[in-house]
Amino acid sequence: MAGQLLNPNVLLAVPLAPLAGAVIAGLFGTKFFGNLVGRKTSHTVTILGVLIALVLSVQTLMAVLDGASFNGTIYQWMTVGSLKMEVGFQIDALSAMMMCVVTFVSLMVHIYTIGYMAEDEGYNRFFAYISLFTFSMLMLVMANNFLQLFFGWEAVGLVSYLLIGFWYTRPTAIFANMKAFLVNRVGDFGFILGIGLLLAYAGSMNYTEVFAKREALALMTLPGSDWMLLTVACICLFIGAMGKSAQFPLHVWLPDSMEGPTPISALIHAATMVTAGIFMVARMSPLFELSDTALSFVLVIGSITALFMGFLGIIQNDIKRVVAYSTLSQLGYMTVALGSSAYSVAVFHLMTHAFFKALLFLGAGSVIIGMHHDQDIRNMGGLRKYMPITWITALLGSLALIGTPFFSGFYSKDSIIEAVHATHIWGAGFANFAVLAGVFVTAFYSFRMYFLVFHGEERFGKAHAHDHHAHDAKHDHKHDAKHDAKHADAHGHGADAHHEEDHDDHAHHGLAPGQKPHESPLVVTLPLILLAIPSVIIGFLTIQPMLFGDFFKGVIFVGDNHHAMKELAEGFHGPVGMVLHGLQTAPFWLALSGVAAAYYCYMVNPRVPAWFYAKFKAIHTLLDNKYYMDKFNEVVFAGGARLLGNGLWNIGDKGIIDGMVVNGSAKLVGWFSTIVRLGQTGYIYHYAFVMIIGVLGALMYFLPFWHA
Repeated sequence: MAGQLLNPNVLLAVPLAPLAGAVIAGLFGTKFFGNLVGRKTSHTVTILGVLIALVLSVQTLMAVLDGASFNGTIYQWMTVGSLKMEVGFQIDALSAMMMCVVTFVSLMVHIYTIGYMAEDEGYNRFFAYISLFTFSMLMLVMANNFLQLFFGWEAVGLVSYLLIGFWYTRPTAIFANMKAFLVNRVGDFGFILGIGLLLAYAGSMNYTEVFAKREALALMTLPGSDWMLLTVACICLFIGAMGKSAQFPLHVWLPDSMEGPTPISALIHAATMVTAGIFMVARMSPLFELSDTALSFVLVIGSITALFMGFLGIIQNDIKRVVAYSTLSQLGYMTVALGSSAYSVAVFHLMTHAFFKALLFLGAGSVIIGMHHDQDIRNMGGLRKYMPITWITALLGSLALIGTPFFSGFYSKDSIIEAVHATHIWGAGFANFAVLAGVFVTAFYSFRMYFLVFHGEERFGKAHAHDHHAHDAKHDHKHDAKHDAKHADAHGHGADAHHEEDHDDHAHHGLAPGQKPHESPLVVTLPLILLAIPSVIIGFLTIQPMLFGDFFKGVIFVGDNHHAMKELAEGFHGPVGMVLHGLQTAPFWLALSGVAAAYYCYMVNPRVPAWFYAKFKAIHTLLDNKYYMDKFNEVVFAGGARLLGNGLWNIGDKGIIDGMVVNGSAKLVGWFSTIVRLGQTGYIYHYAFVMIIGVLGALMYFLPFWHA
């Protein structure tokens, strides 16, 4: 089968199957078209579409492992001179692996959504959106040219905007989705500049053709400067990745995007959309390898994100926001690996992280259901005995996240730390410190959340001091009353009457006194179990072929001057040997001490966090205000835009356009007509005199003798 070409029609079915499901649910399942299909049809067609995509993706991956590949045009959209704008697929180990991750996580989220959104009015619309998102993401990862990459890039951005603002009657959701949209536009501006530079100097948008000219591009400088063209192009492309993959300082949109329903937090902000930037840089490895300056930029940005976003997770009390800041930090780790020229390690962590982070988000959603939509972890505690499946899967996800030996996160995170240690690119010293410190921070905030939610005293069903903090997504569901009443009846509890007060800011969100949490239904817990399995074993099974085998051969390029992957390969003696070595290294002991510190602070001696808060209130305030990044953006960028807008309005619009052009021309006509009116006397002999003078003047001008 070696060298065999994959069938383009089968490949085309992968993105089109979810698109078909999205069209059916989105058109015929909404009020606009008269609700022609019901809820059951909507979720059936969308799940079937994603299931077909998953089966075909797995078949494609198996074929790729046997040596098959595809790189060709599916449809030629437009030809402008010598430039061809095409829809095409490049199927190799990188894209096939991404297709499997995207479709598997998407399928789990689709199934989970049946339970989570059971009573929501926008049920069909939600399924249409997540299916459309899956189509967009597949088009992005399967692309063989920059045009299709950009189409997928913008499409996932658009659908994430729709999903974050899914509950569009809530002002906070509208603010969050607009913030996500605008911040991503900043990154996308850089992205399109990078694509434009490569197009201008390589003359093509096809990856293979651009990569073929990379040596020539590396010798060029940007016109009018002494900057290397390829360095500028790569940094511009990475600015696009900074927006999409939420890297500092373009990270500000991701925590606010928790305003959307929990399933999309798992789909978009854990496994797929935010990893698009990581995937793109790995795909562009032939270009990035020729610019150490660009790699240093990537390395430093990733280091800042990995460490400083982790600190913010420590002080969060909203269960979804803790996981959101964890995502930011882990994306920073992936970016650090890219900057270290360890592209395959970044993609490996992308894959392992997709499973355990989706698991943690969906686990958080299960807890939220059990707590009747209270998201404040200070109101939880002792949920282990009420929600055993959610508990065990959340524990497995947390252990994978902190890099526990034999779990998937251990293999990918330790490989990143080793790669940074081995690299000699400028900024590696700070990056090395950031990723090591980040191990302790990750373990601390992960198990702070775990202990507060699942262990200790039961803090639910009481009048809480934290009610007004409950969570930013205060009214997380319009269907709270119905949803909770249904579960309350099923579990023998009285429904929480306060849930009727859906729009009352002082409504008691959560369990009423005497109520107990309950395990979520099978449709919610089954995806948790299915995601927990790869979270535990996928790293052990795949580290050898993905990092040190031929899996990415011919797909990811590493220059001879970058030695990180060579040093990793020399020190690797199998997955078990890596664990034995890992038990003697700093990351393991840092993770262990982070768990121990969290246990002591929140289970043994809760006075310690209170003491820290009292002693270091300034630091807490800084973290609570997210380093004042939002305030800075509000004052500098939003304020600057308002100032510029007011200036343009007052000077440009009112002063020049209204004052001079519109009103000025009217005044000029009025003044001219005032002068002309003086000659309009109404006497016939005046008009006759003017006519005679006019005729005389014409004769004098035109008669030949006058000119002679």
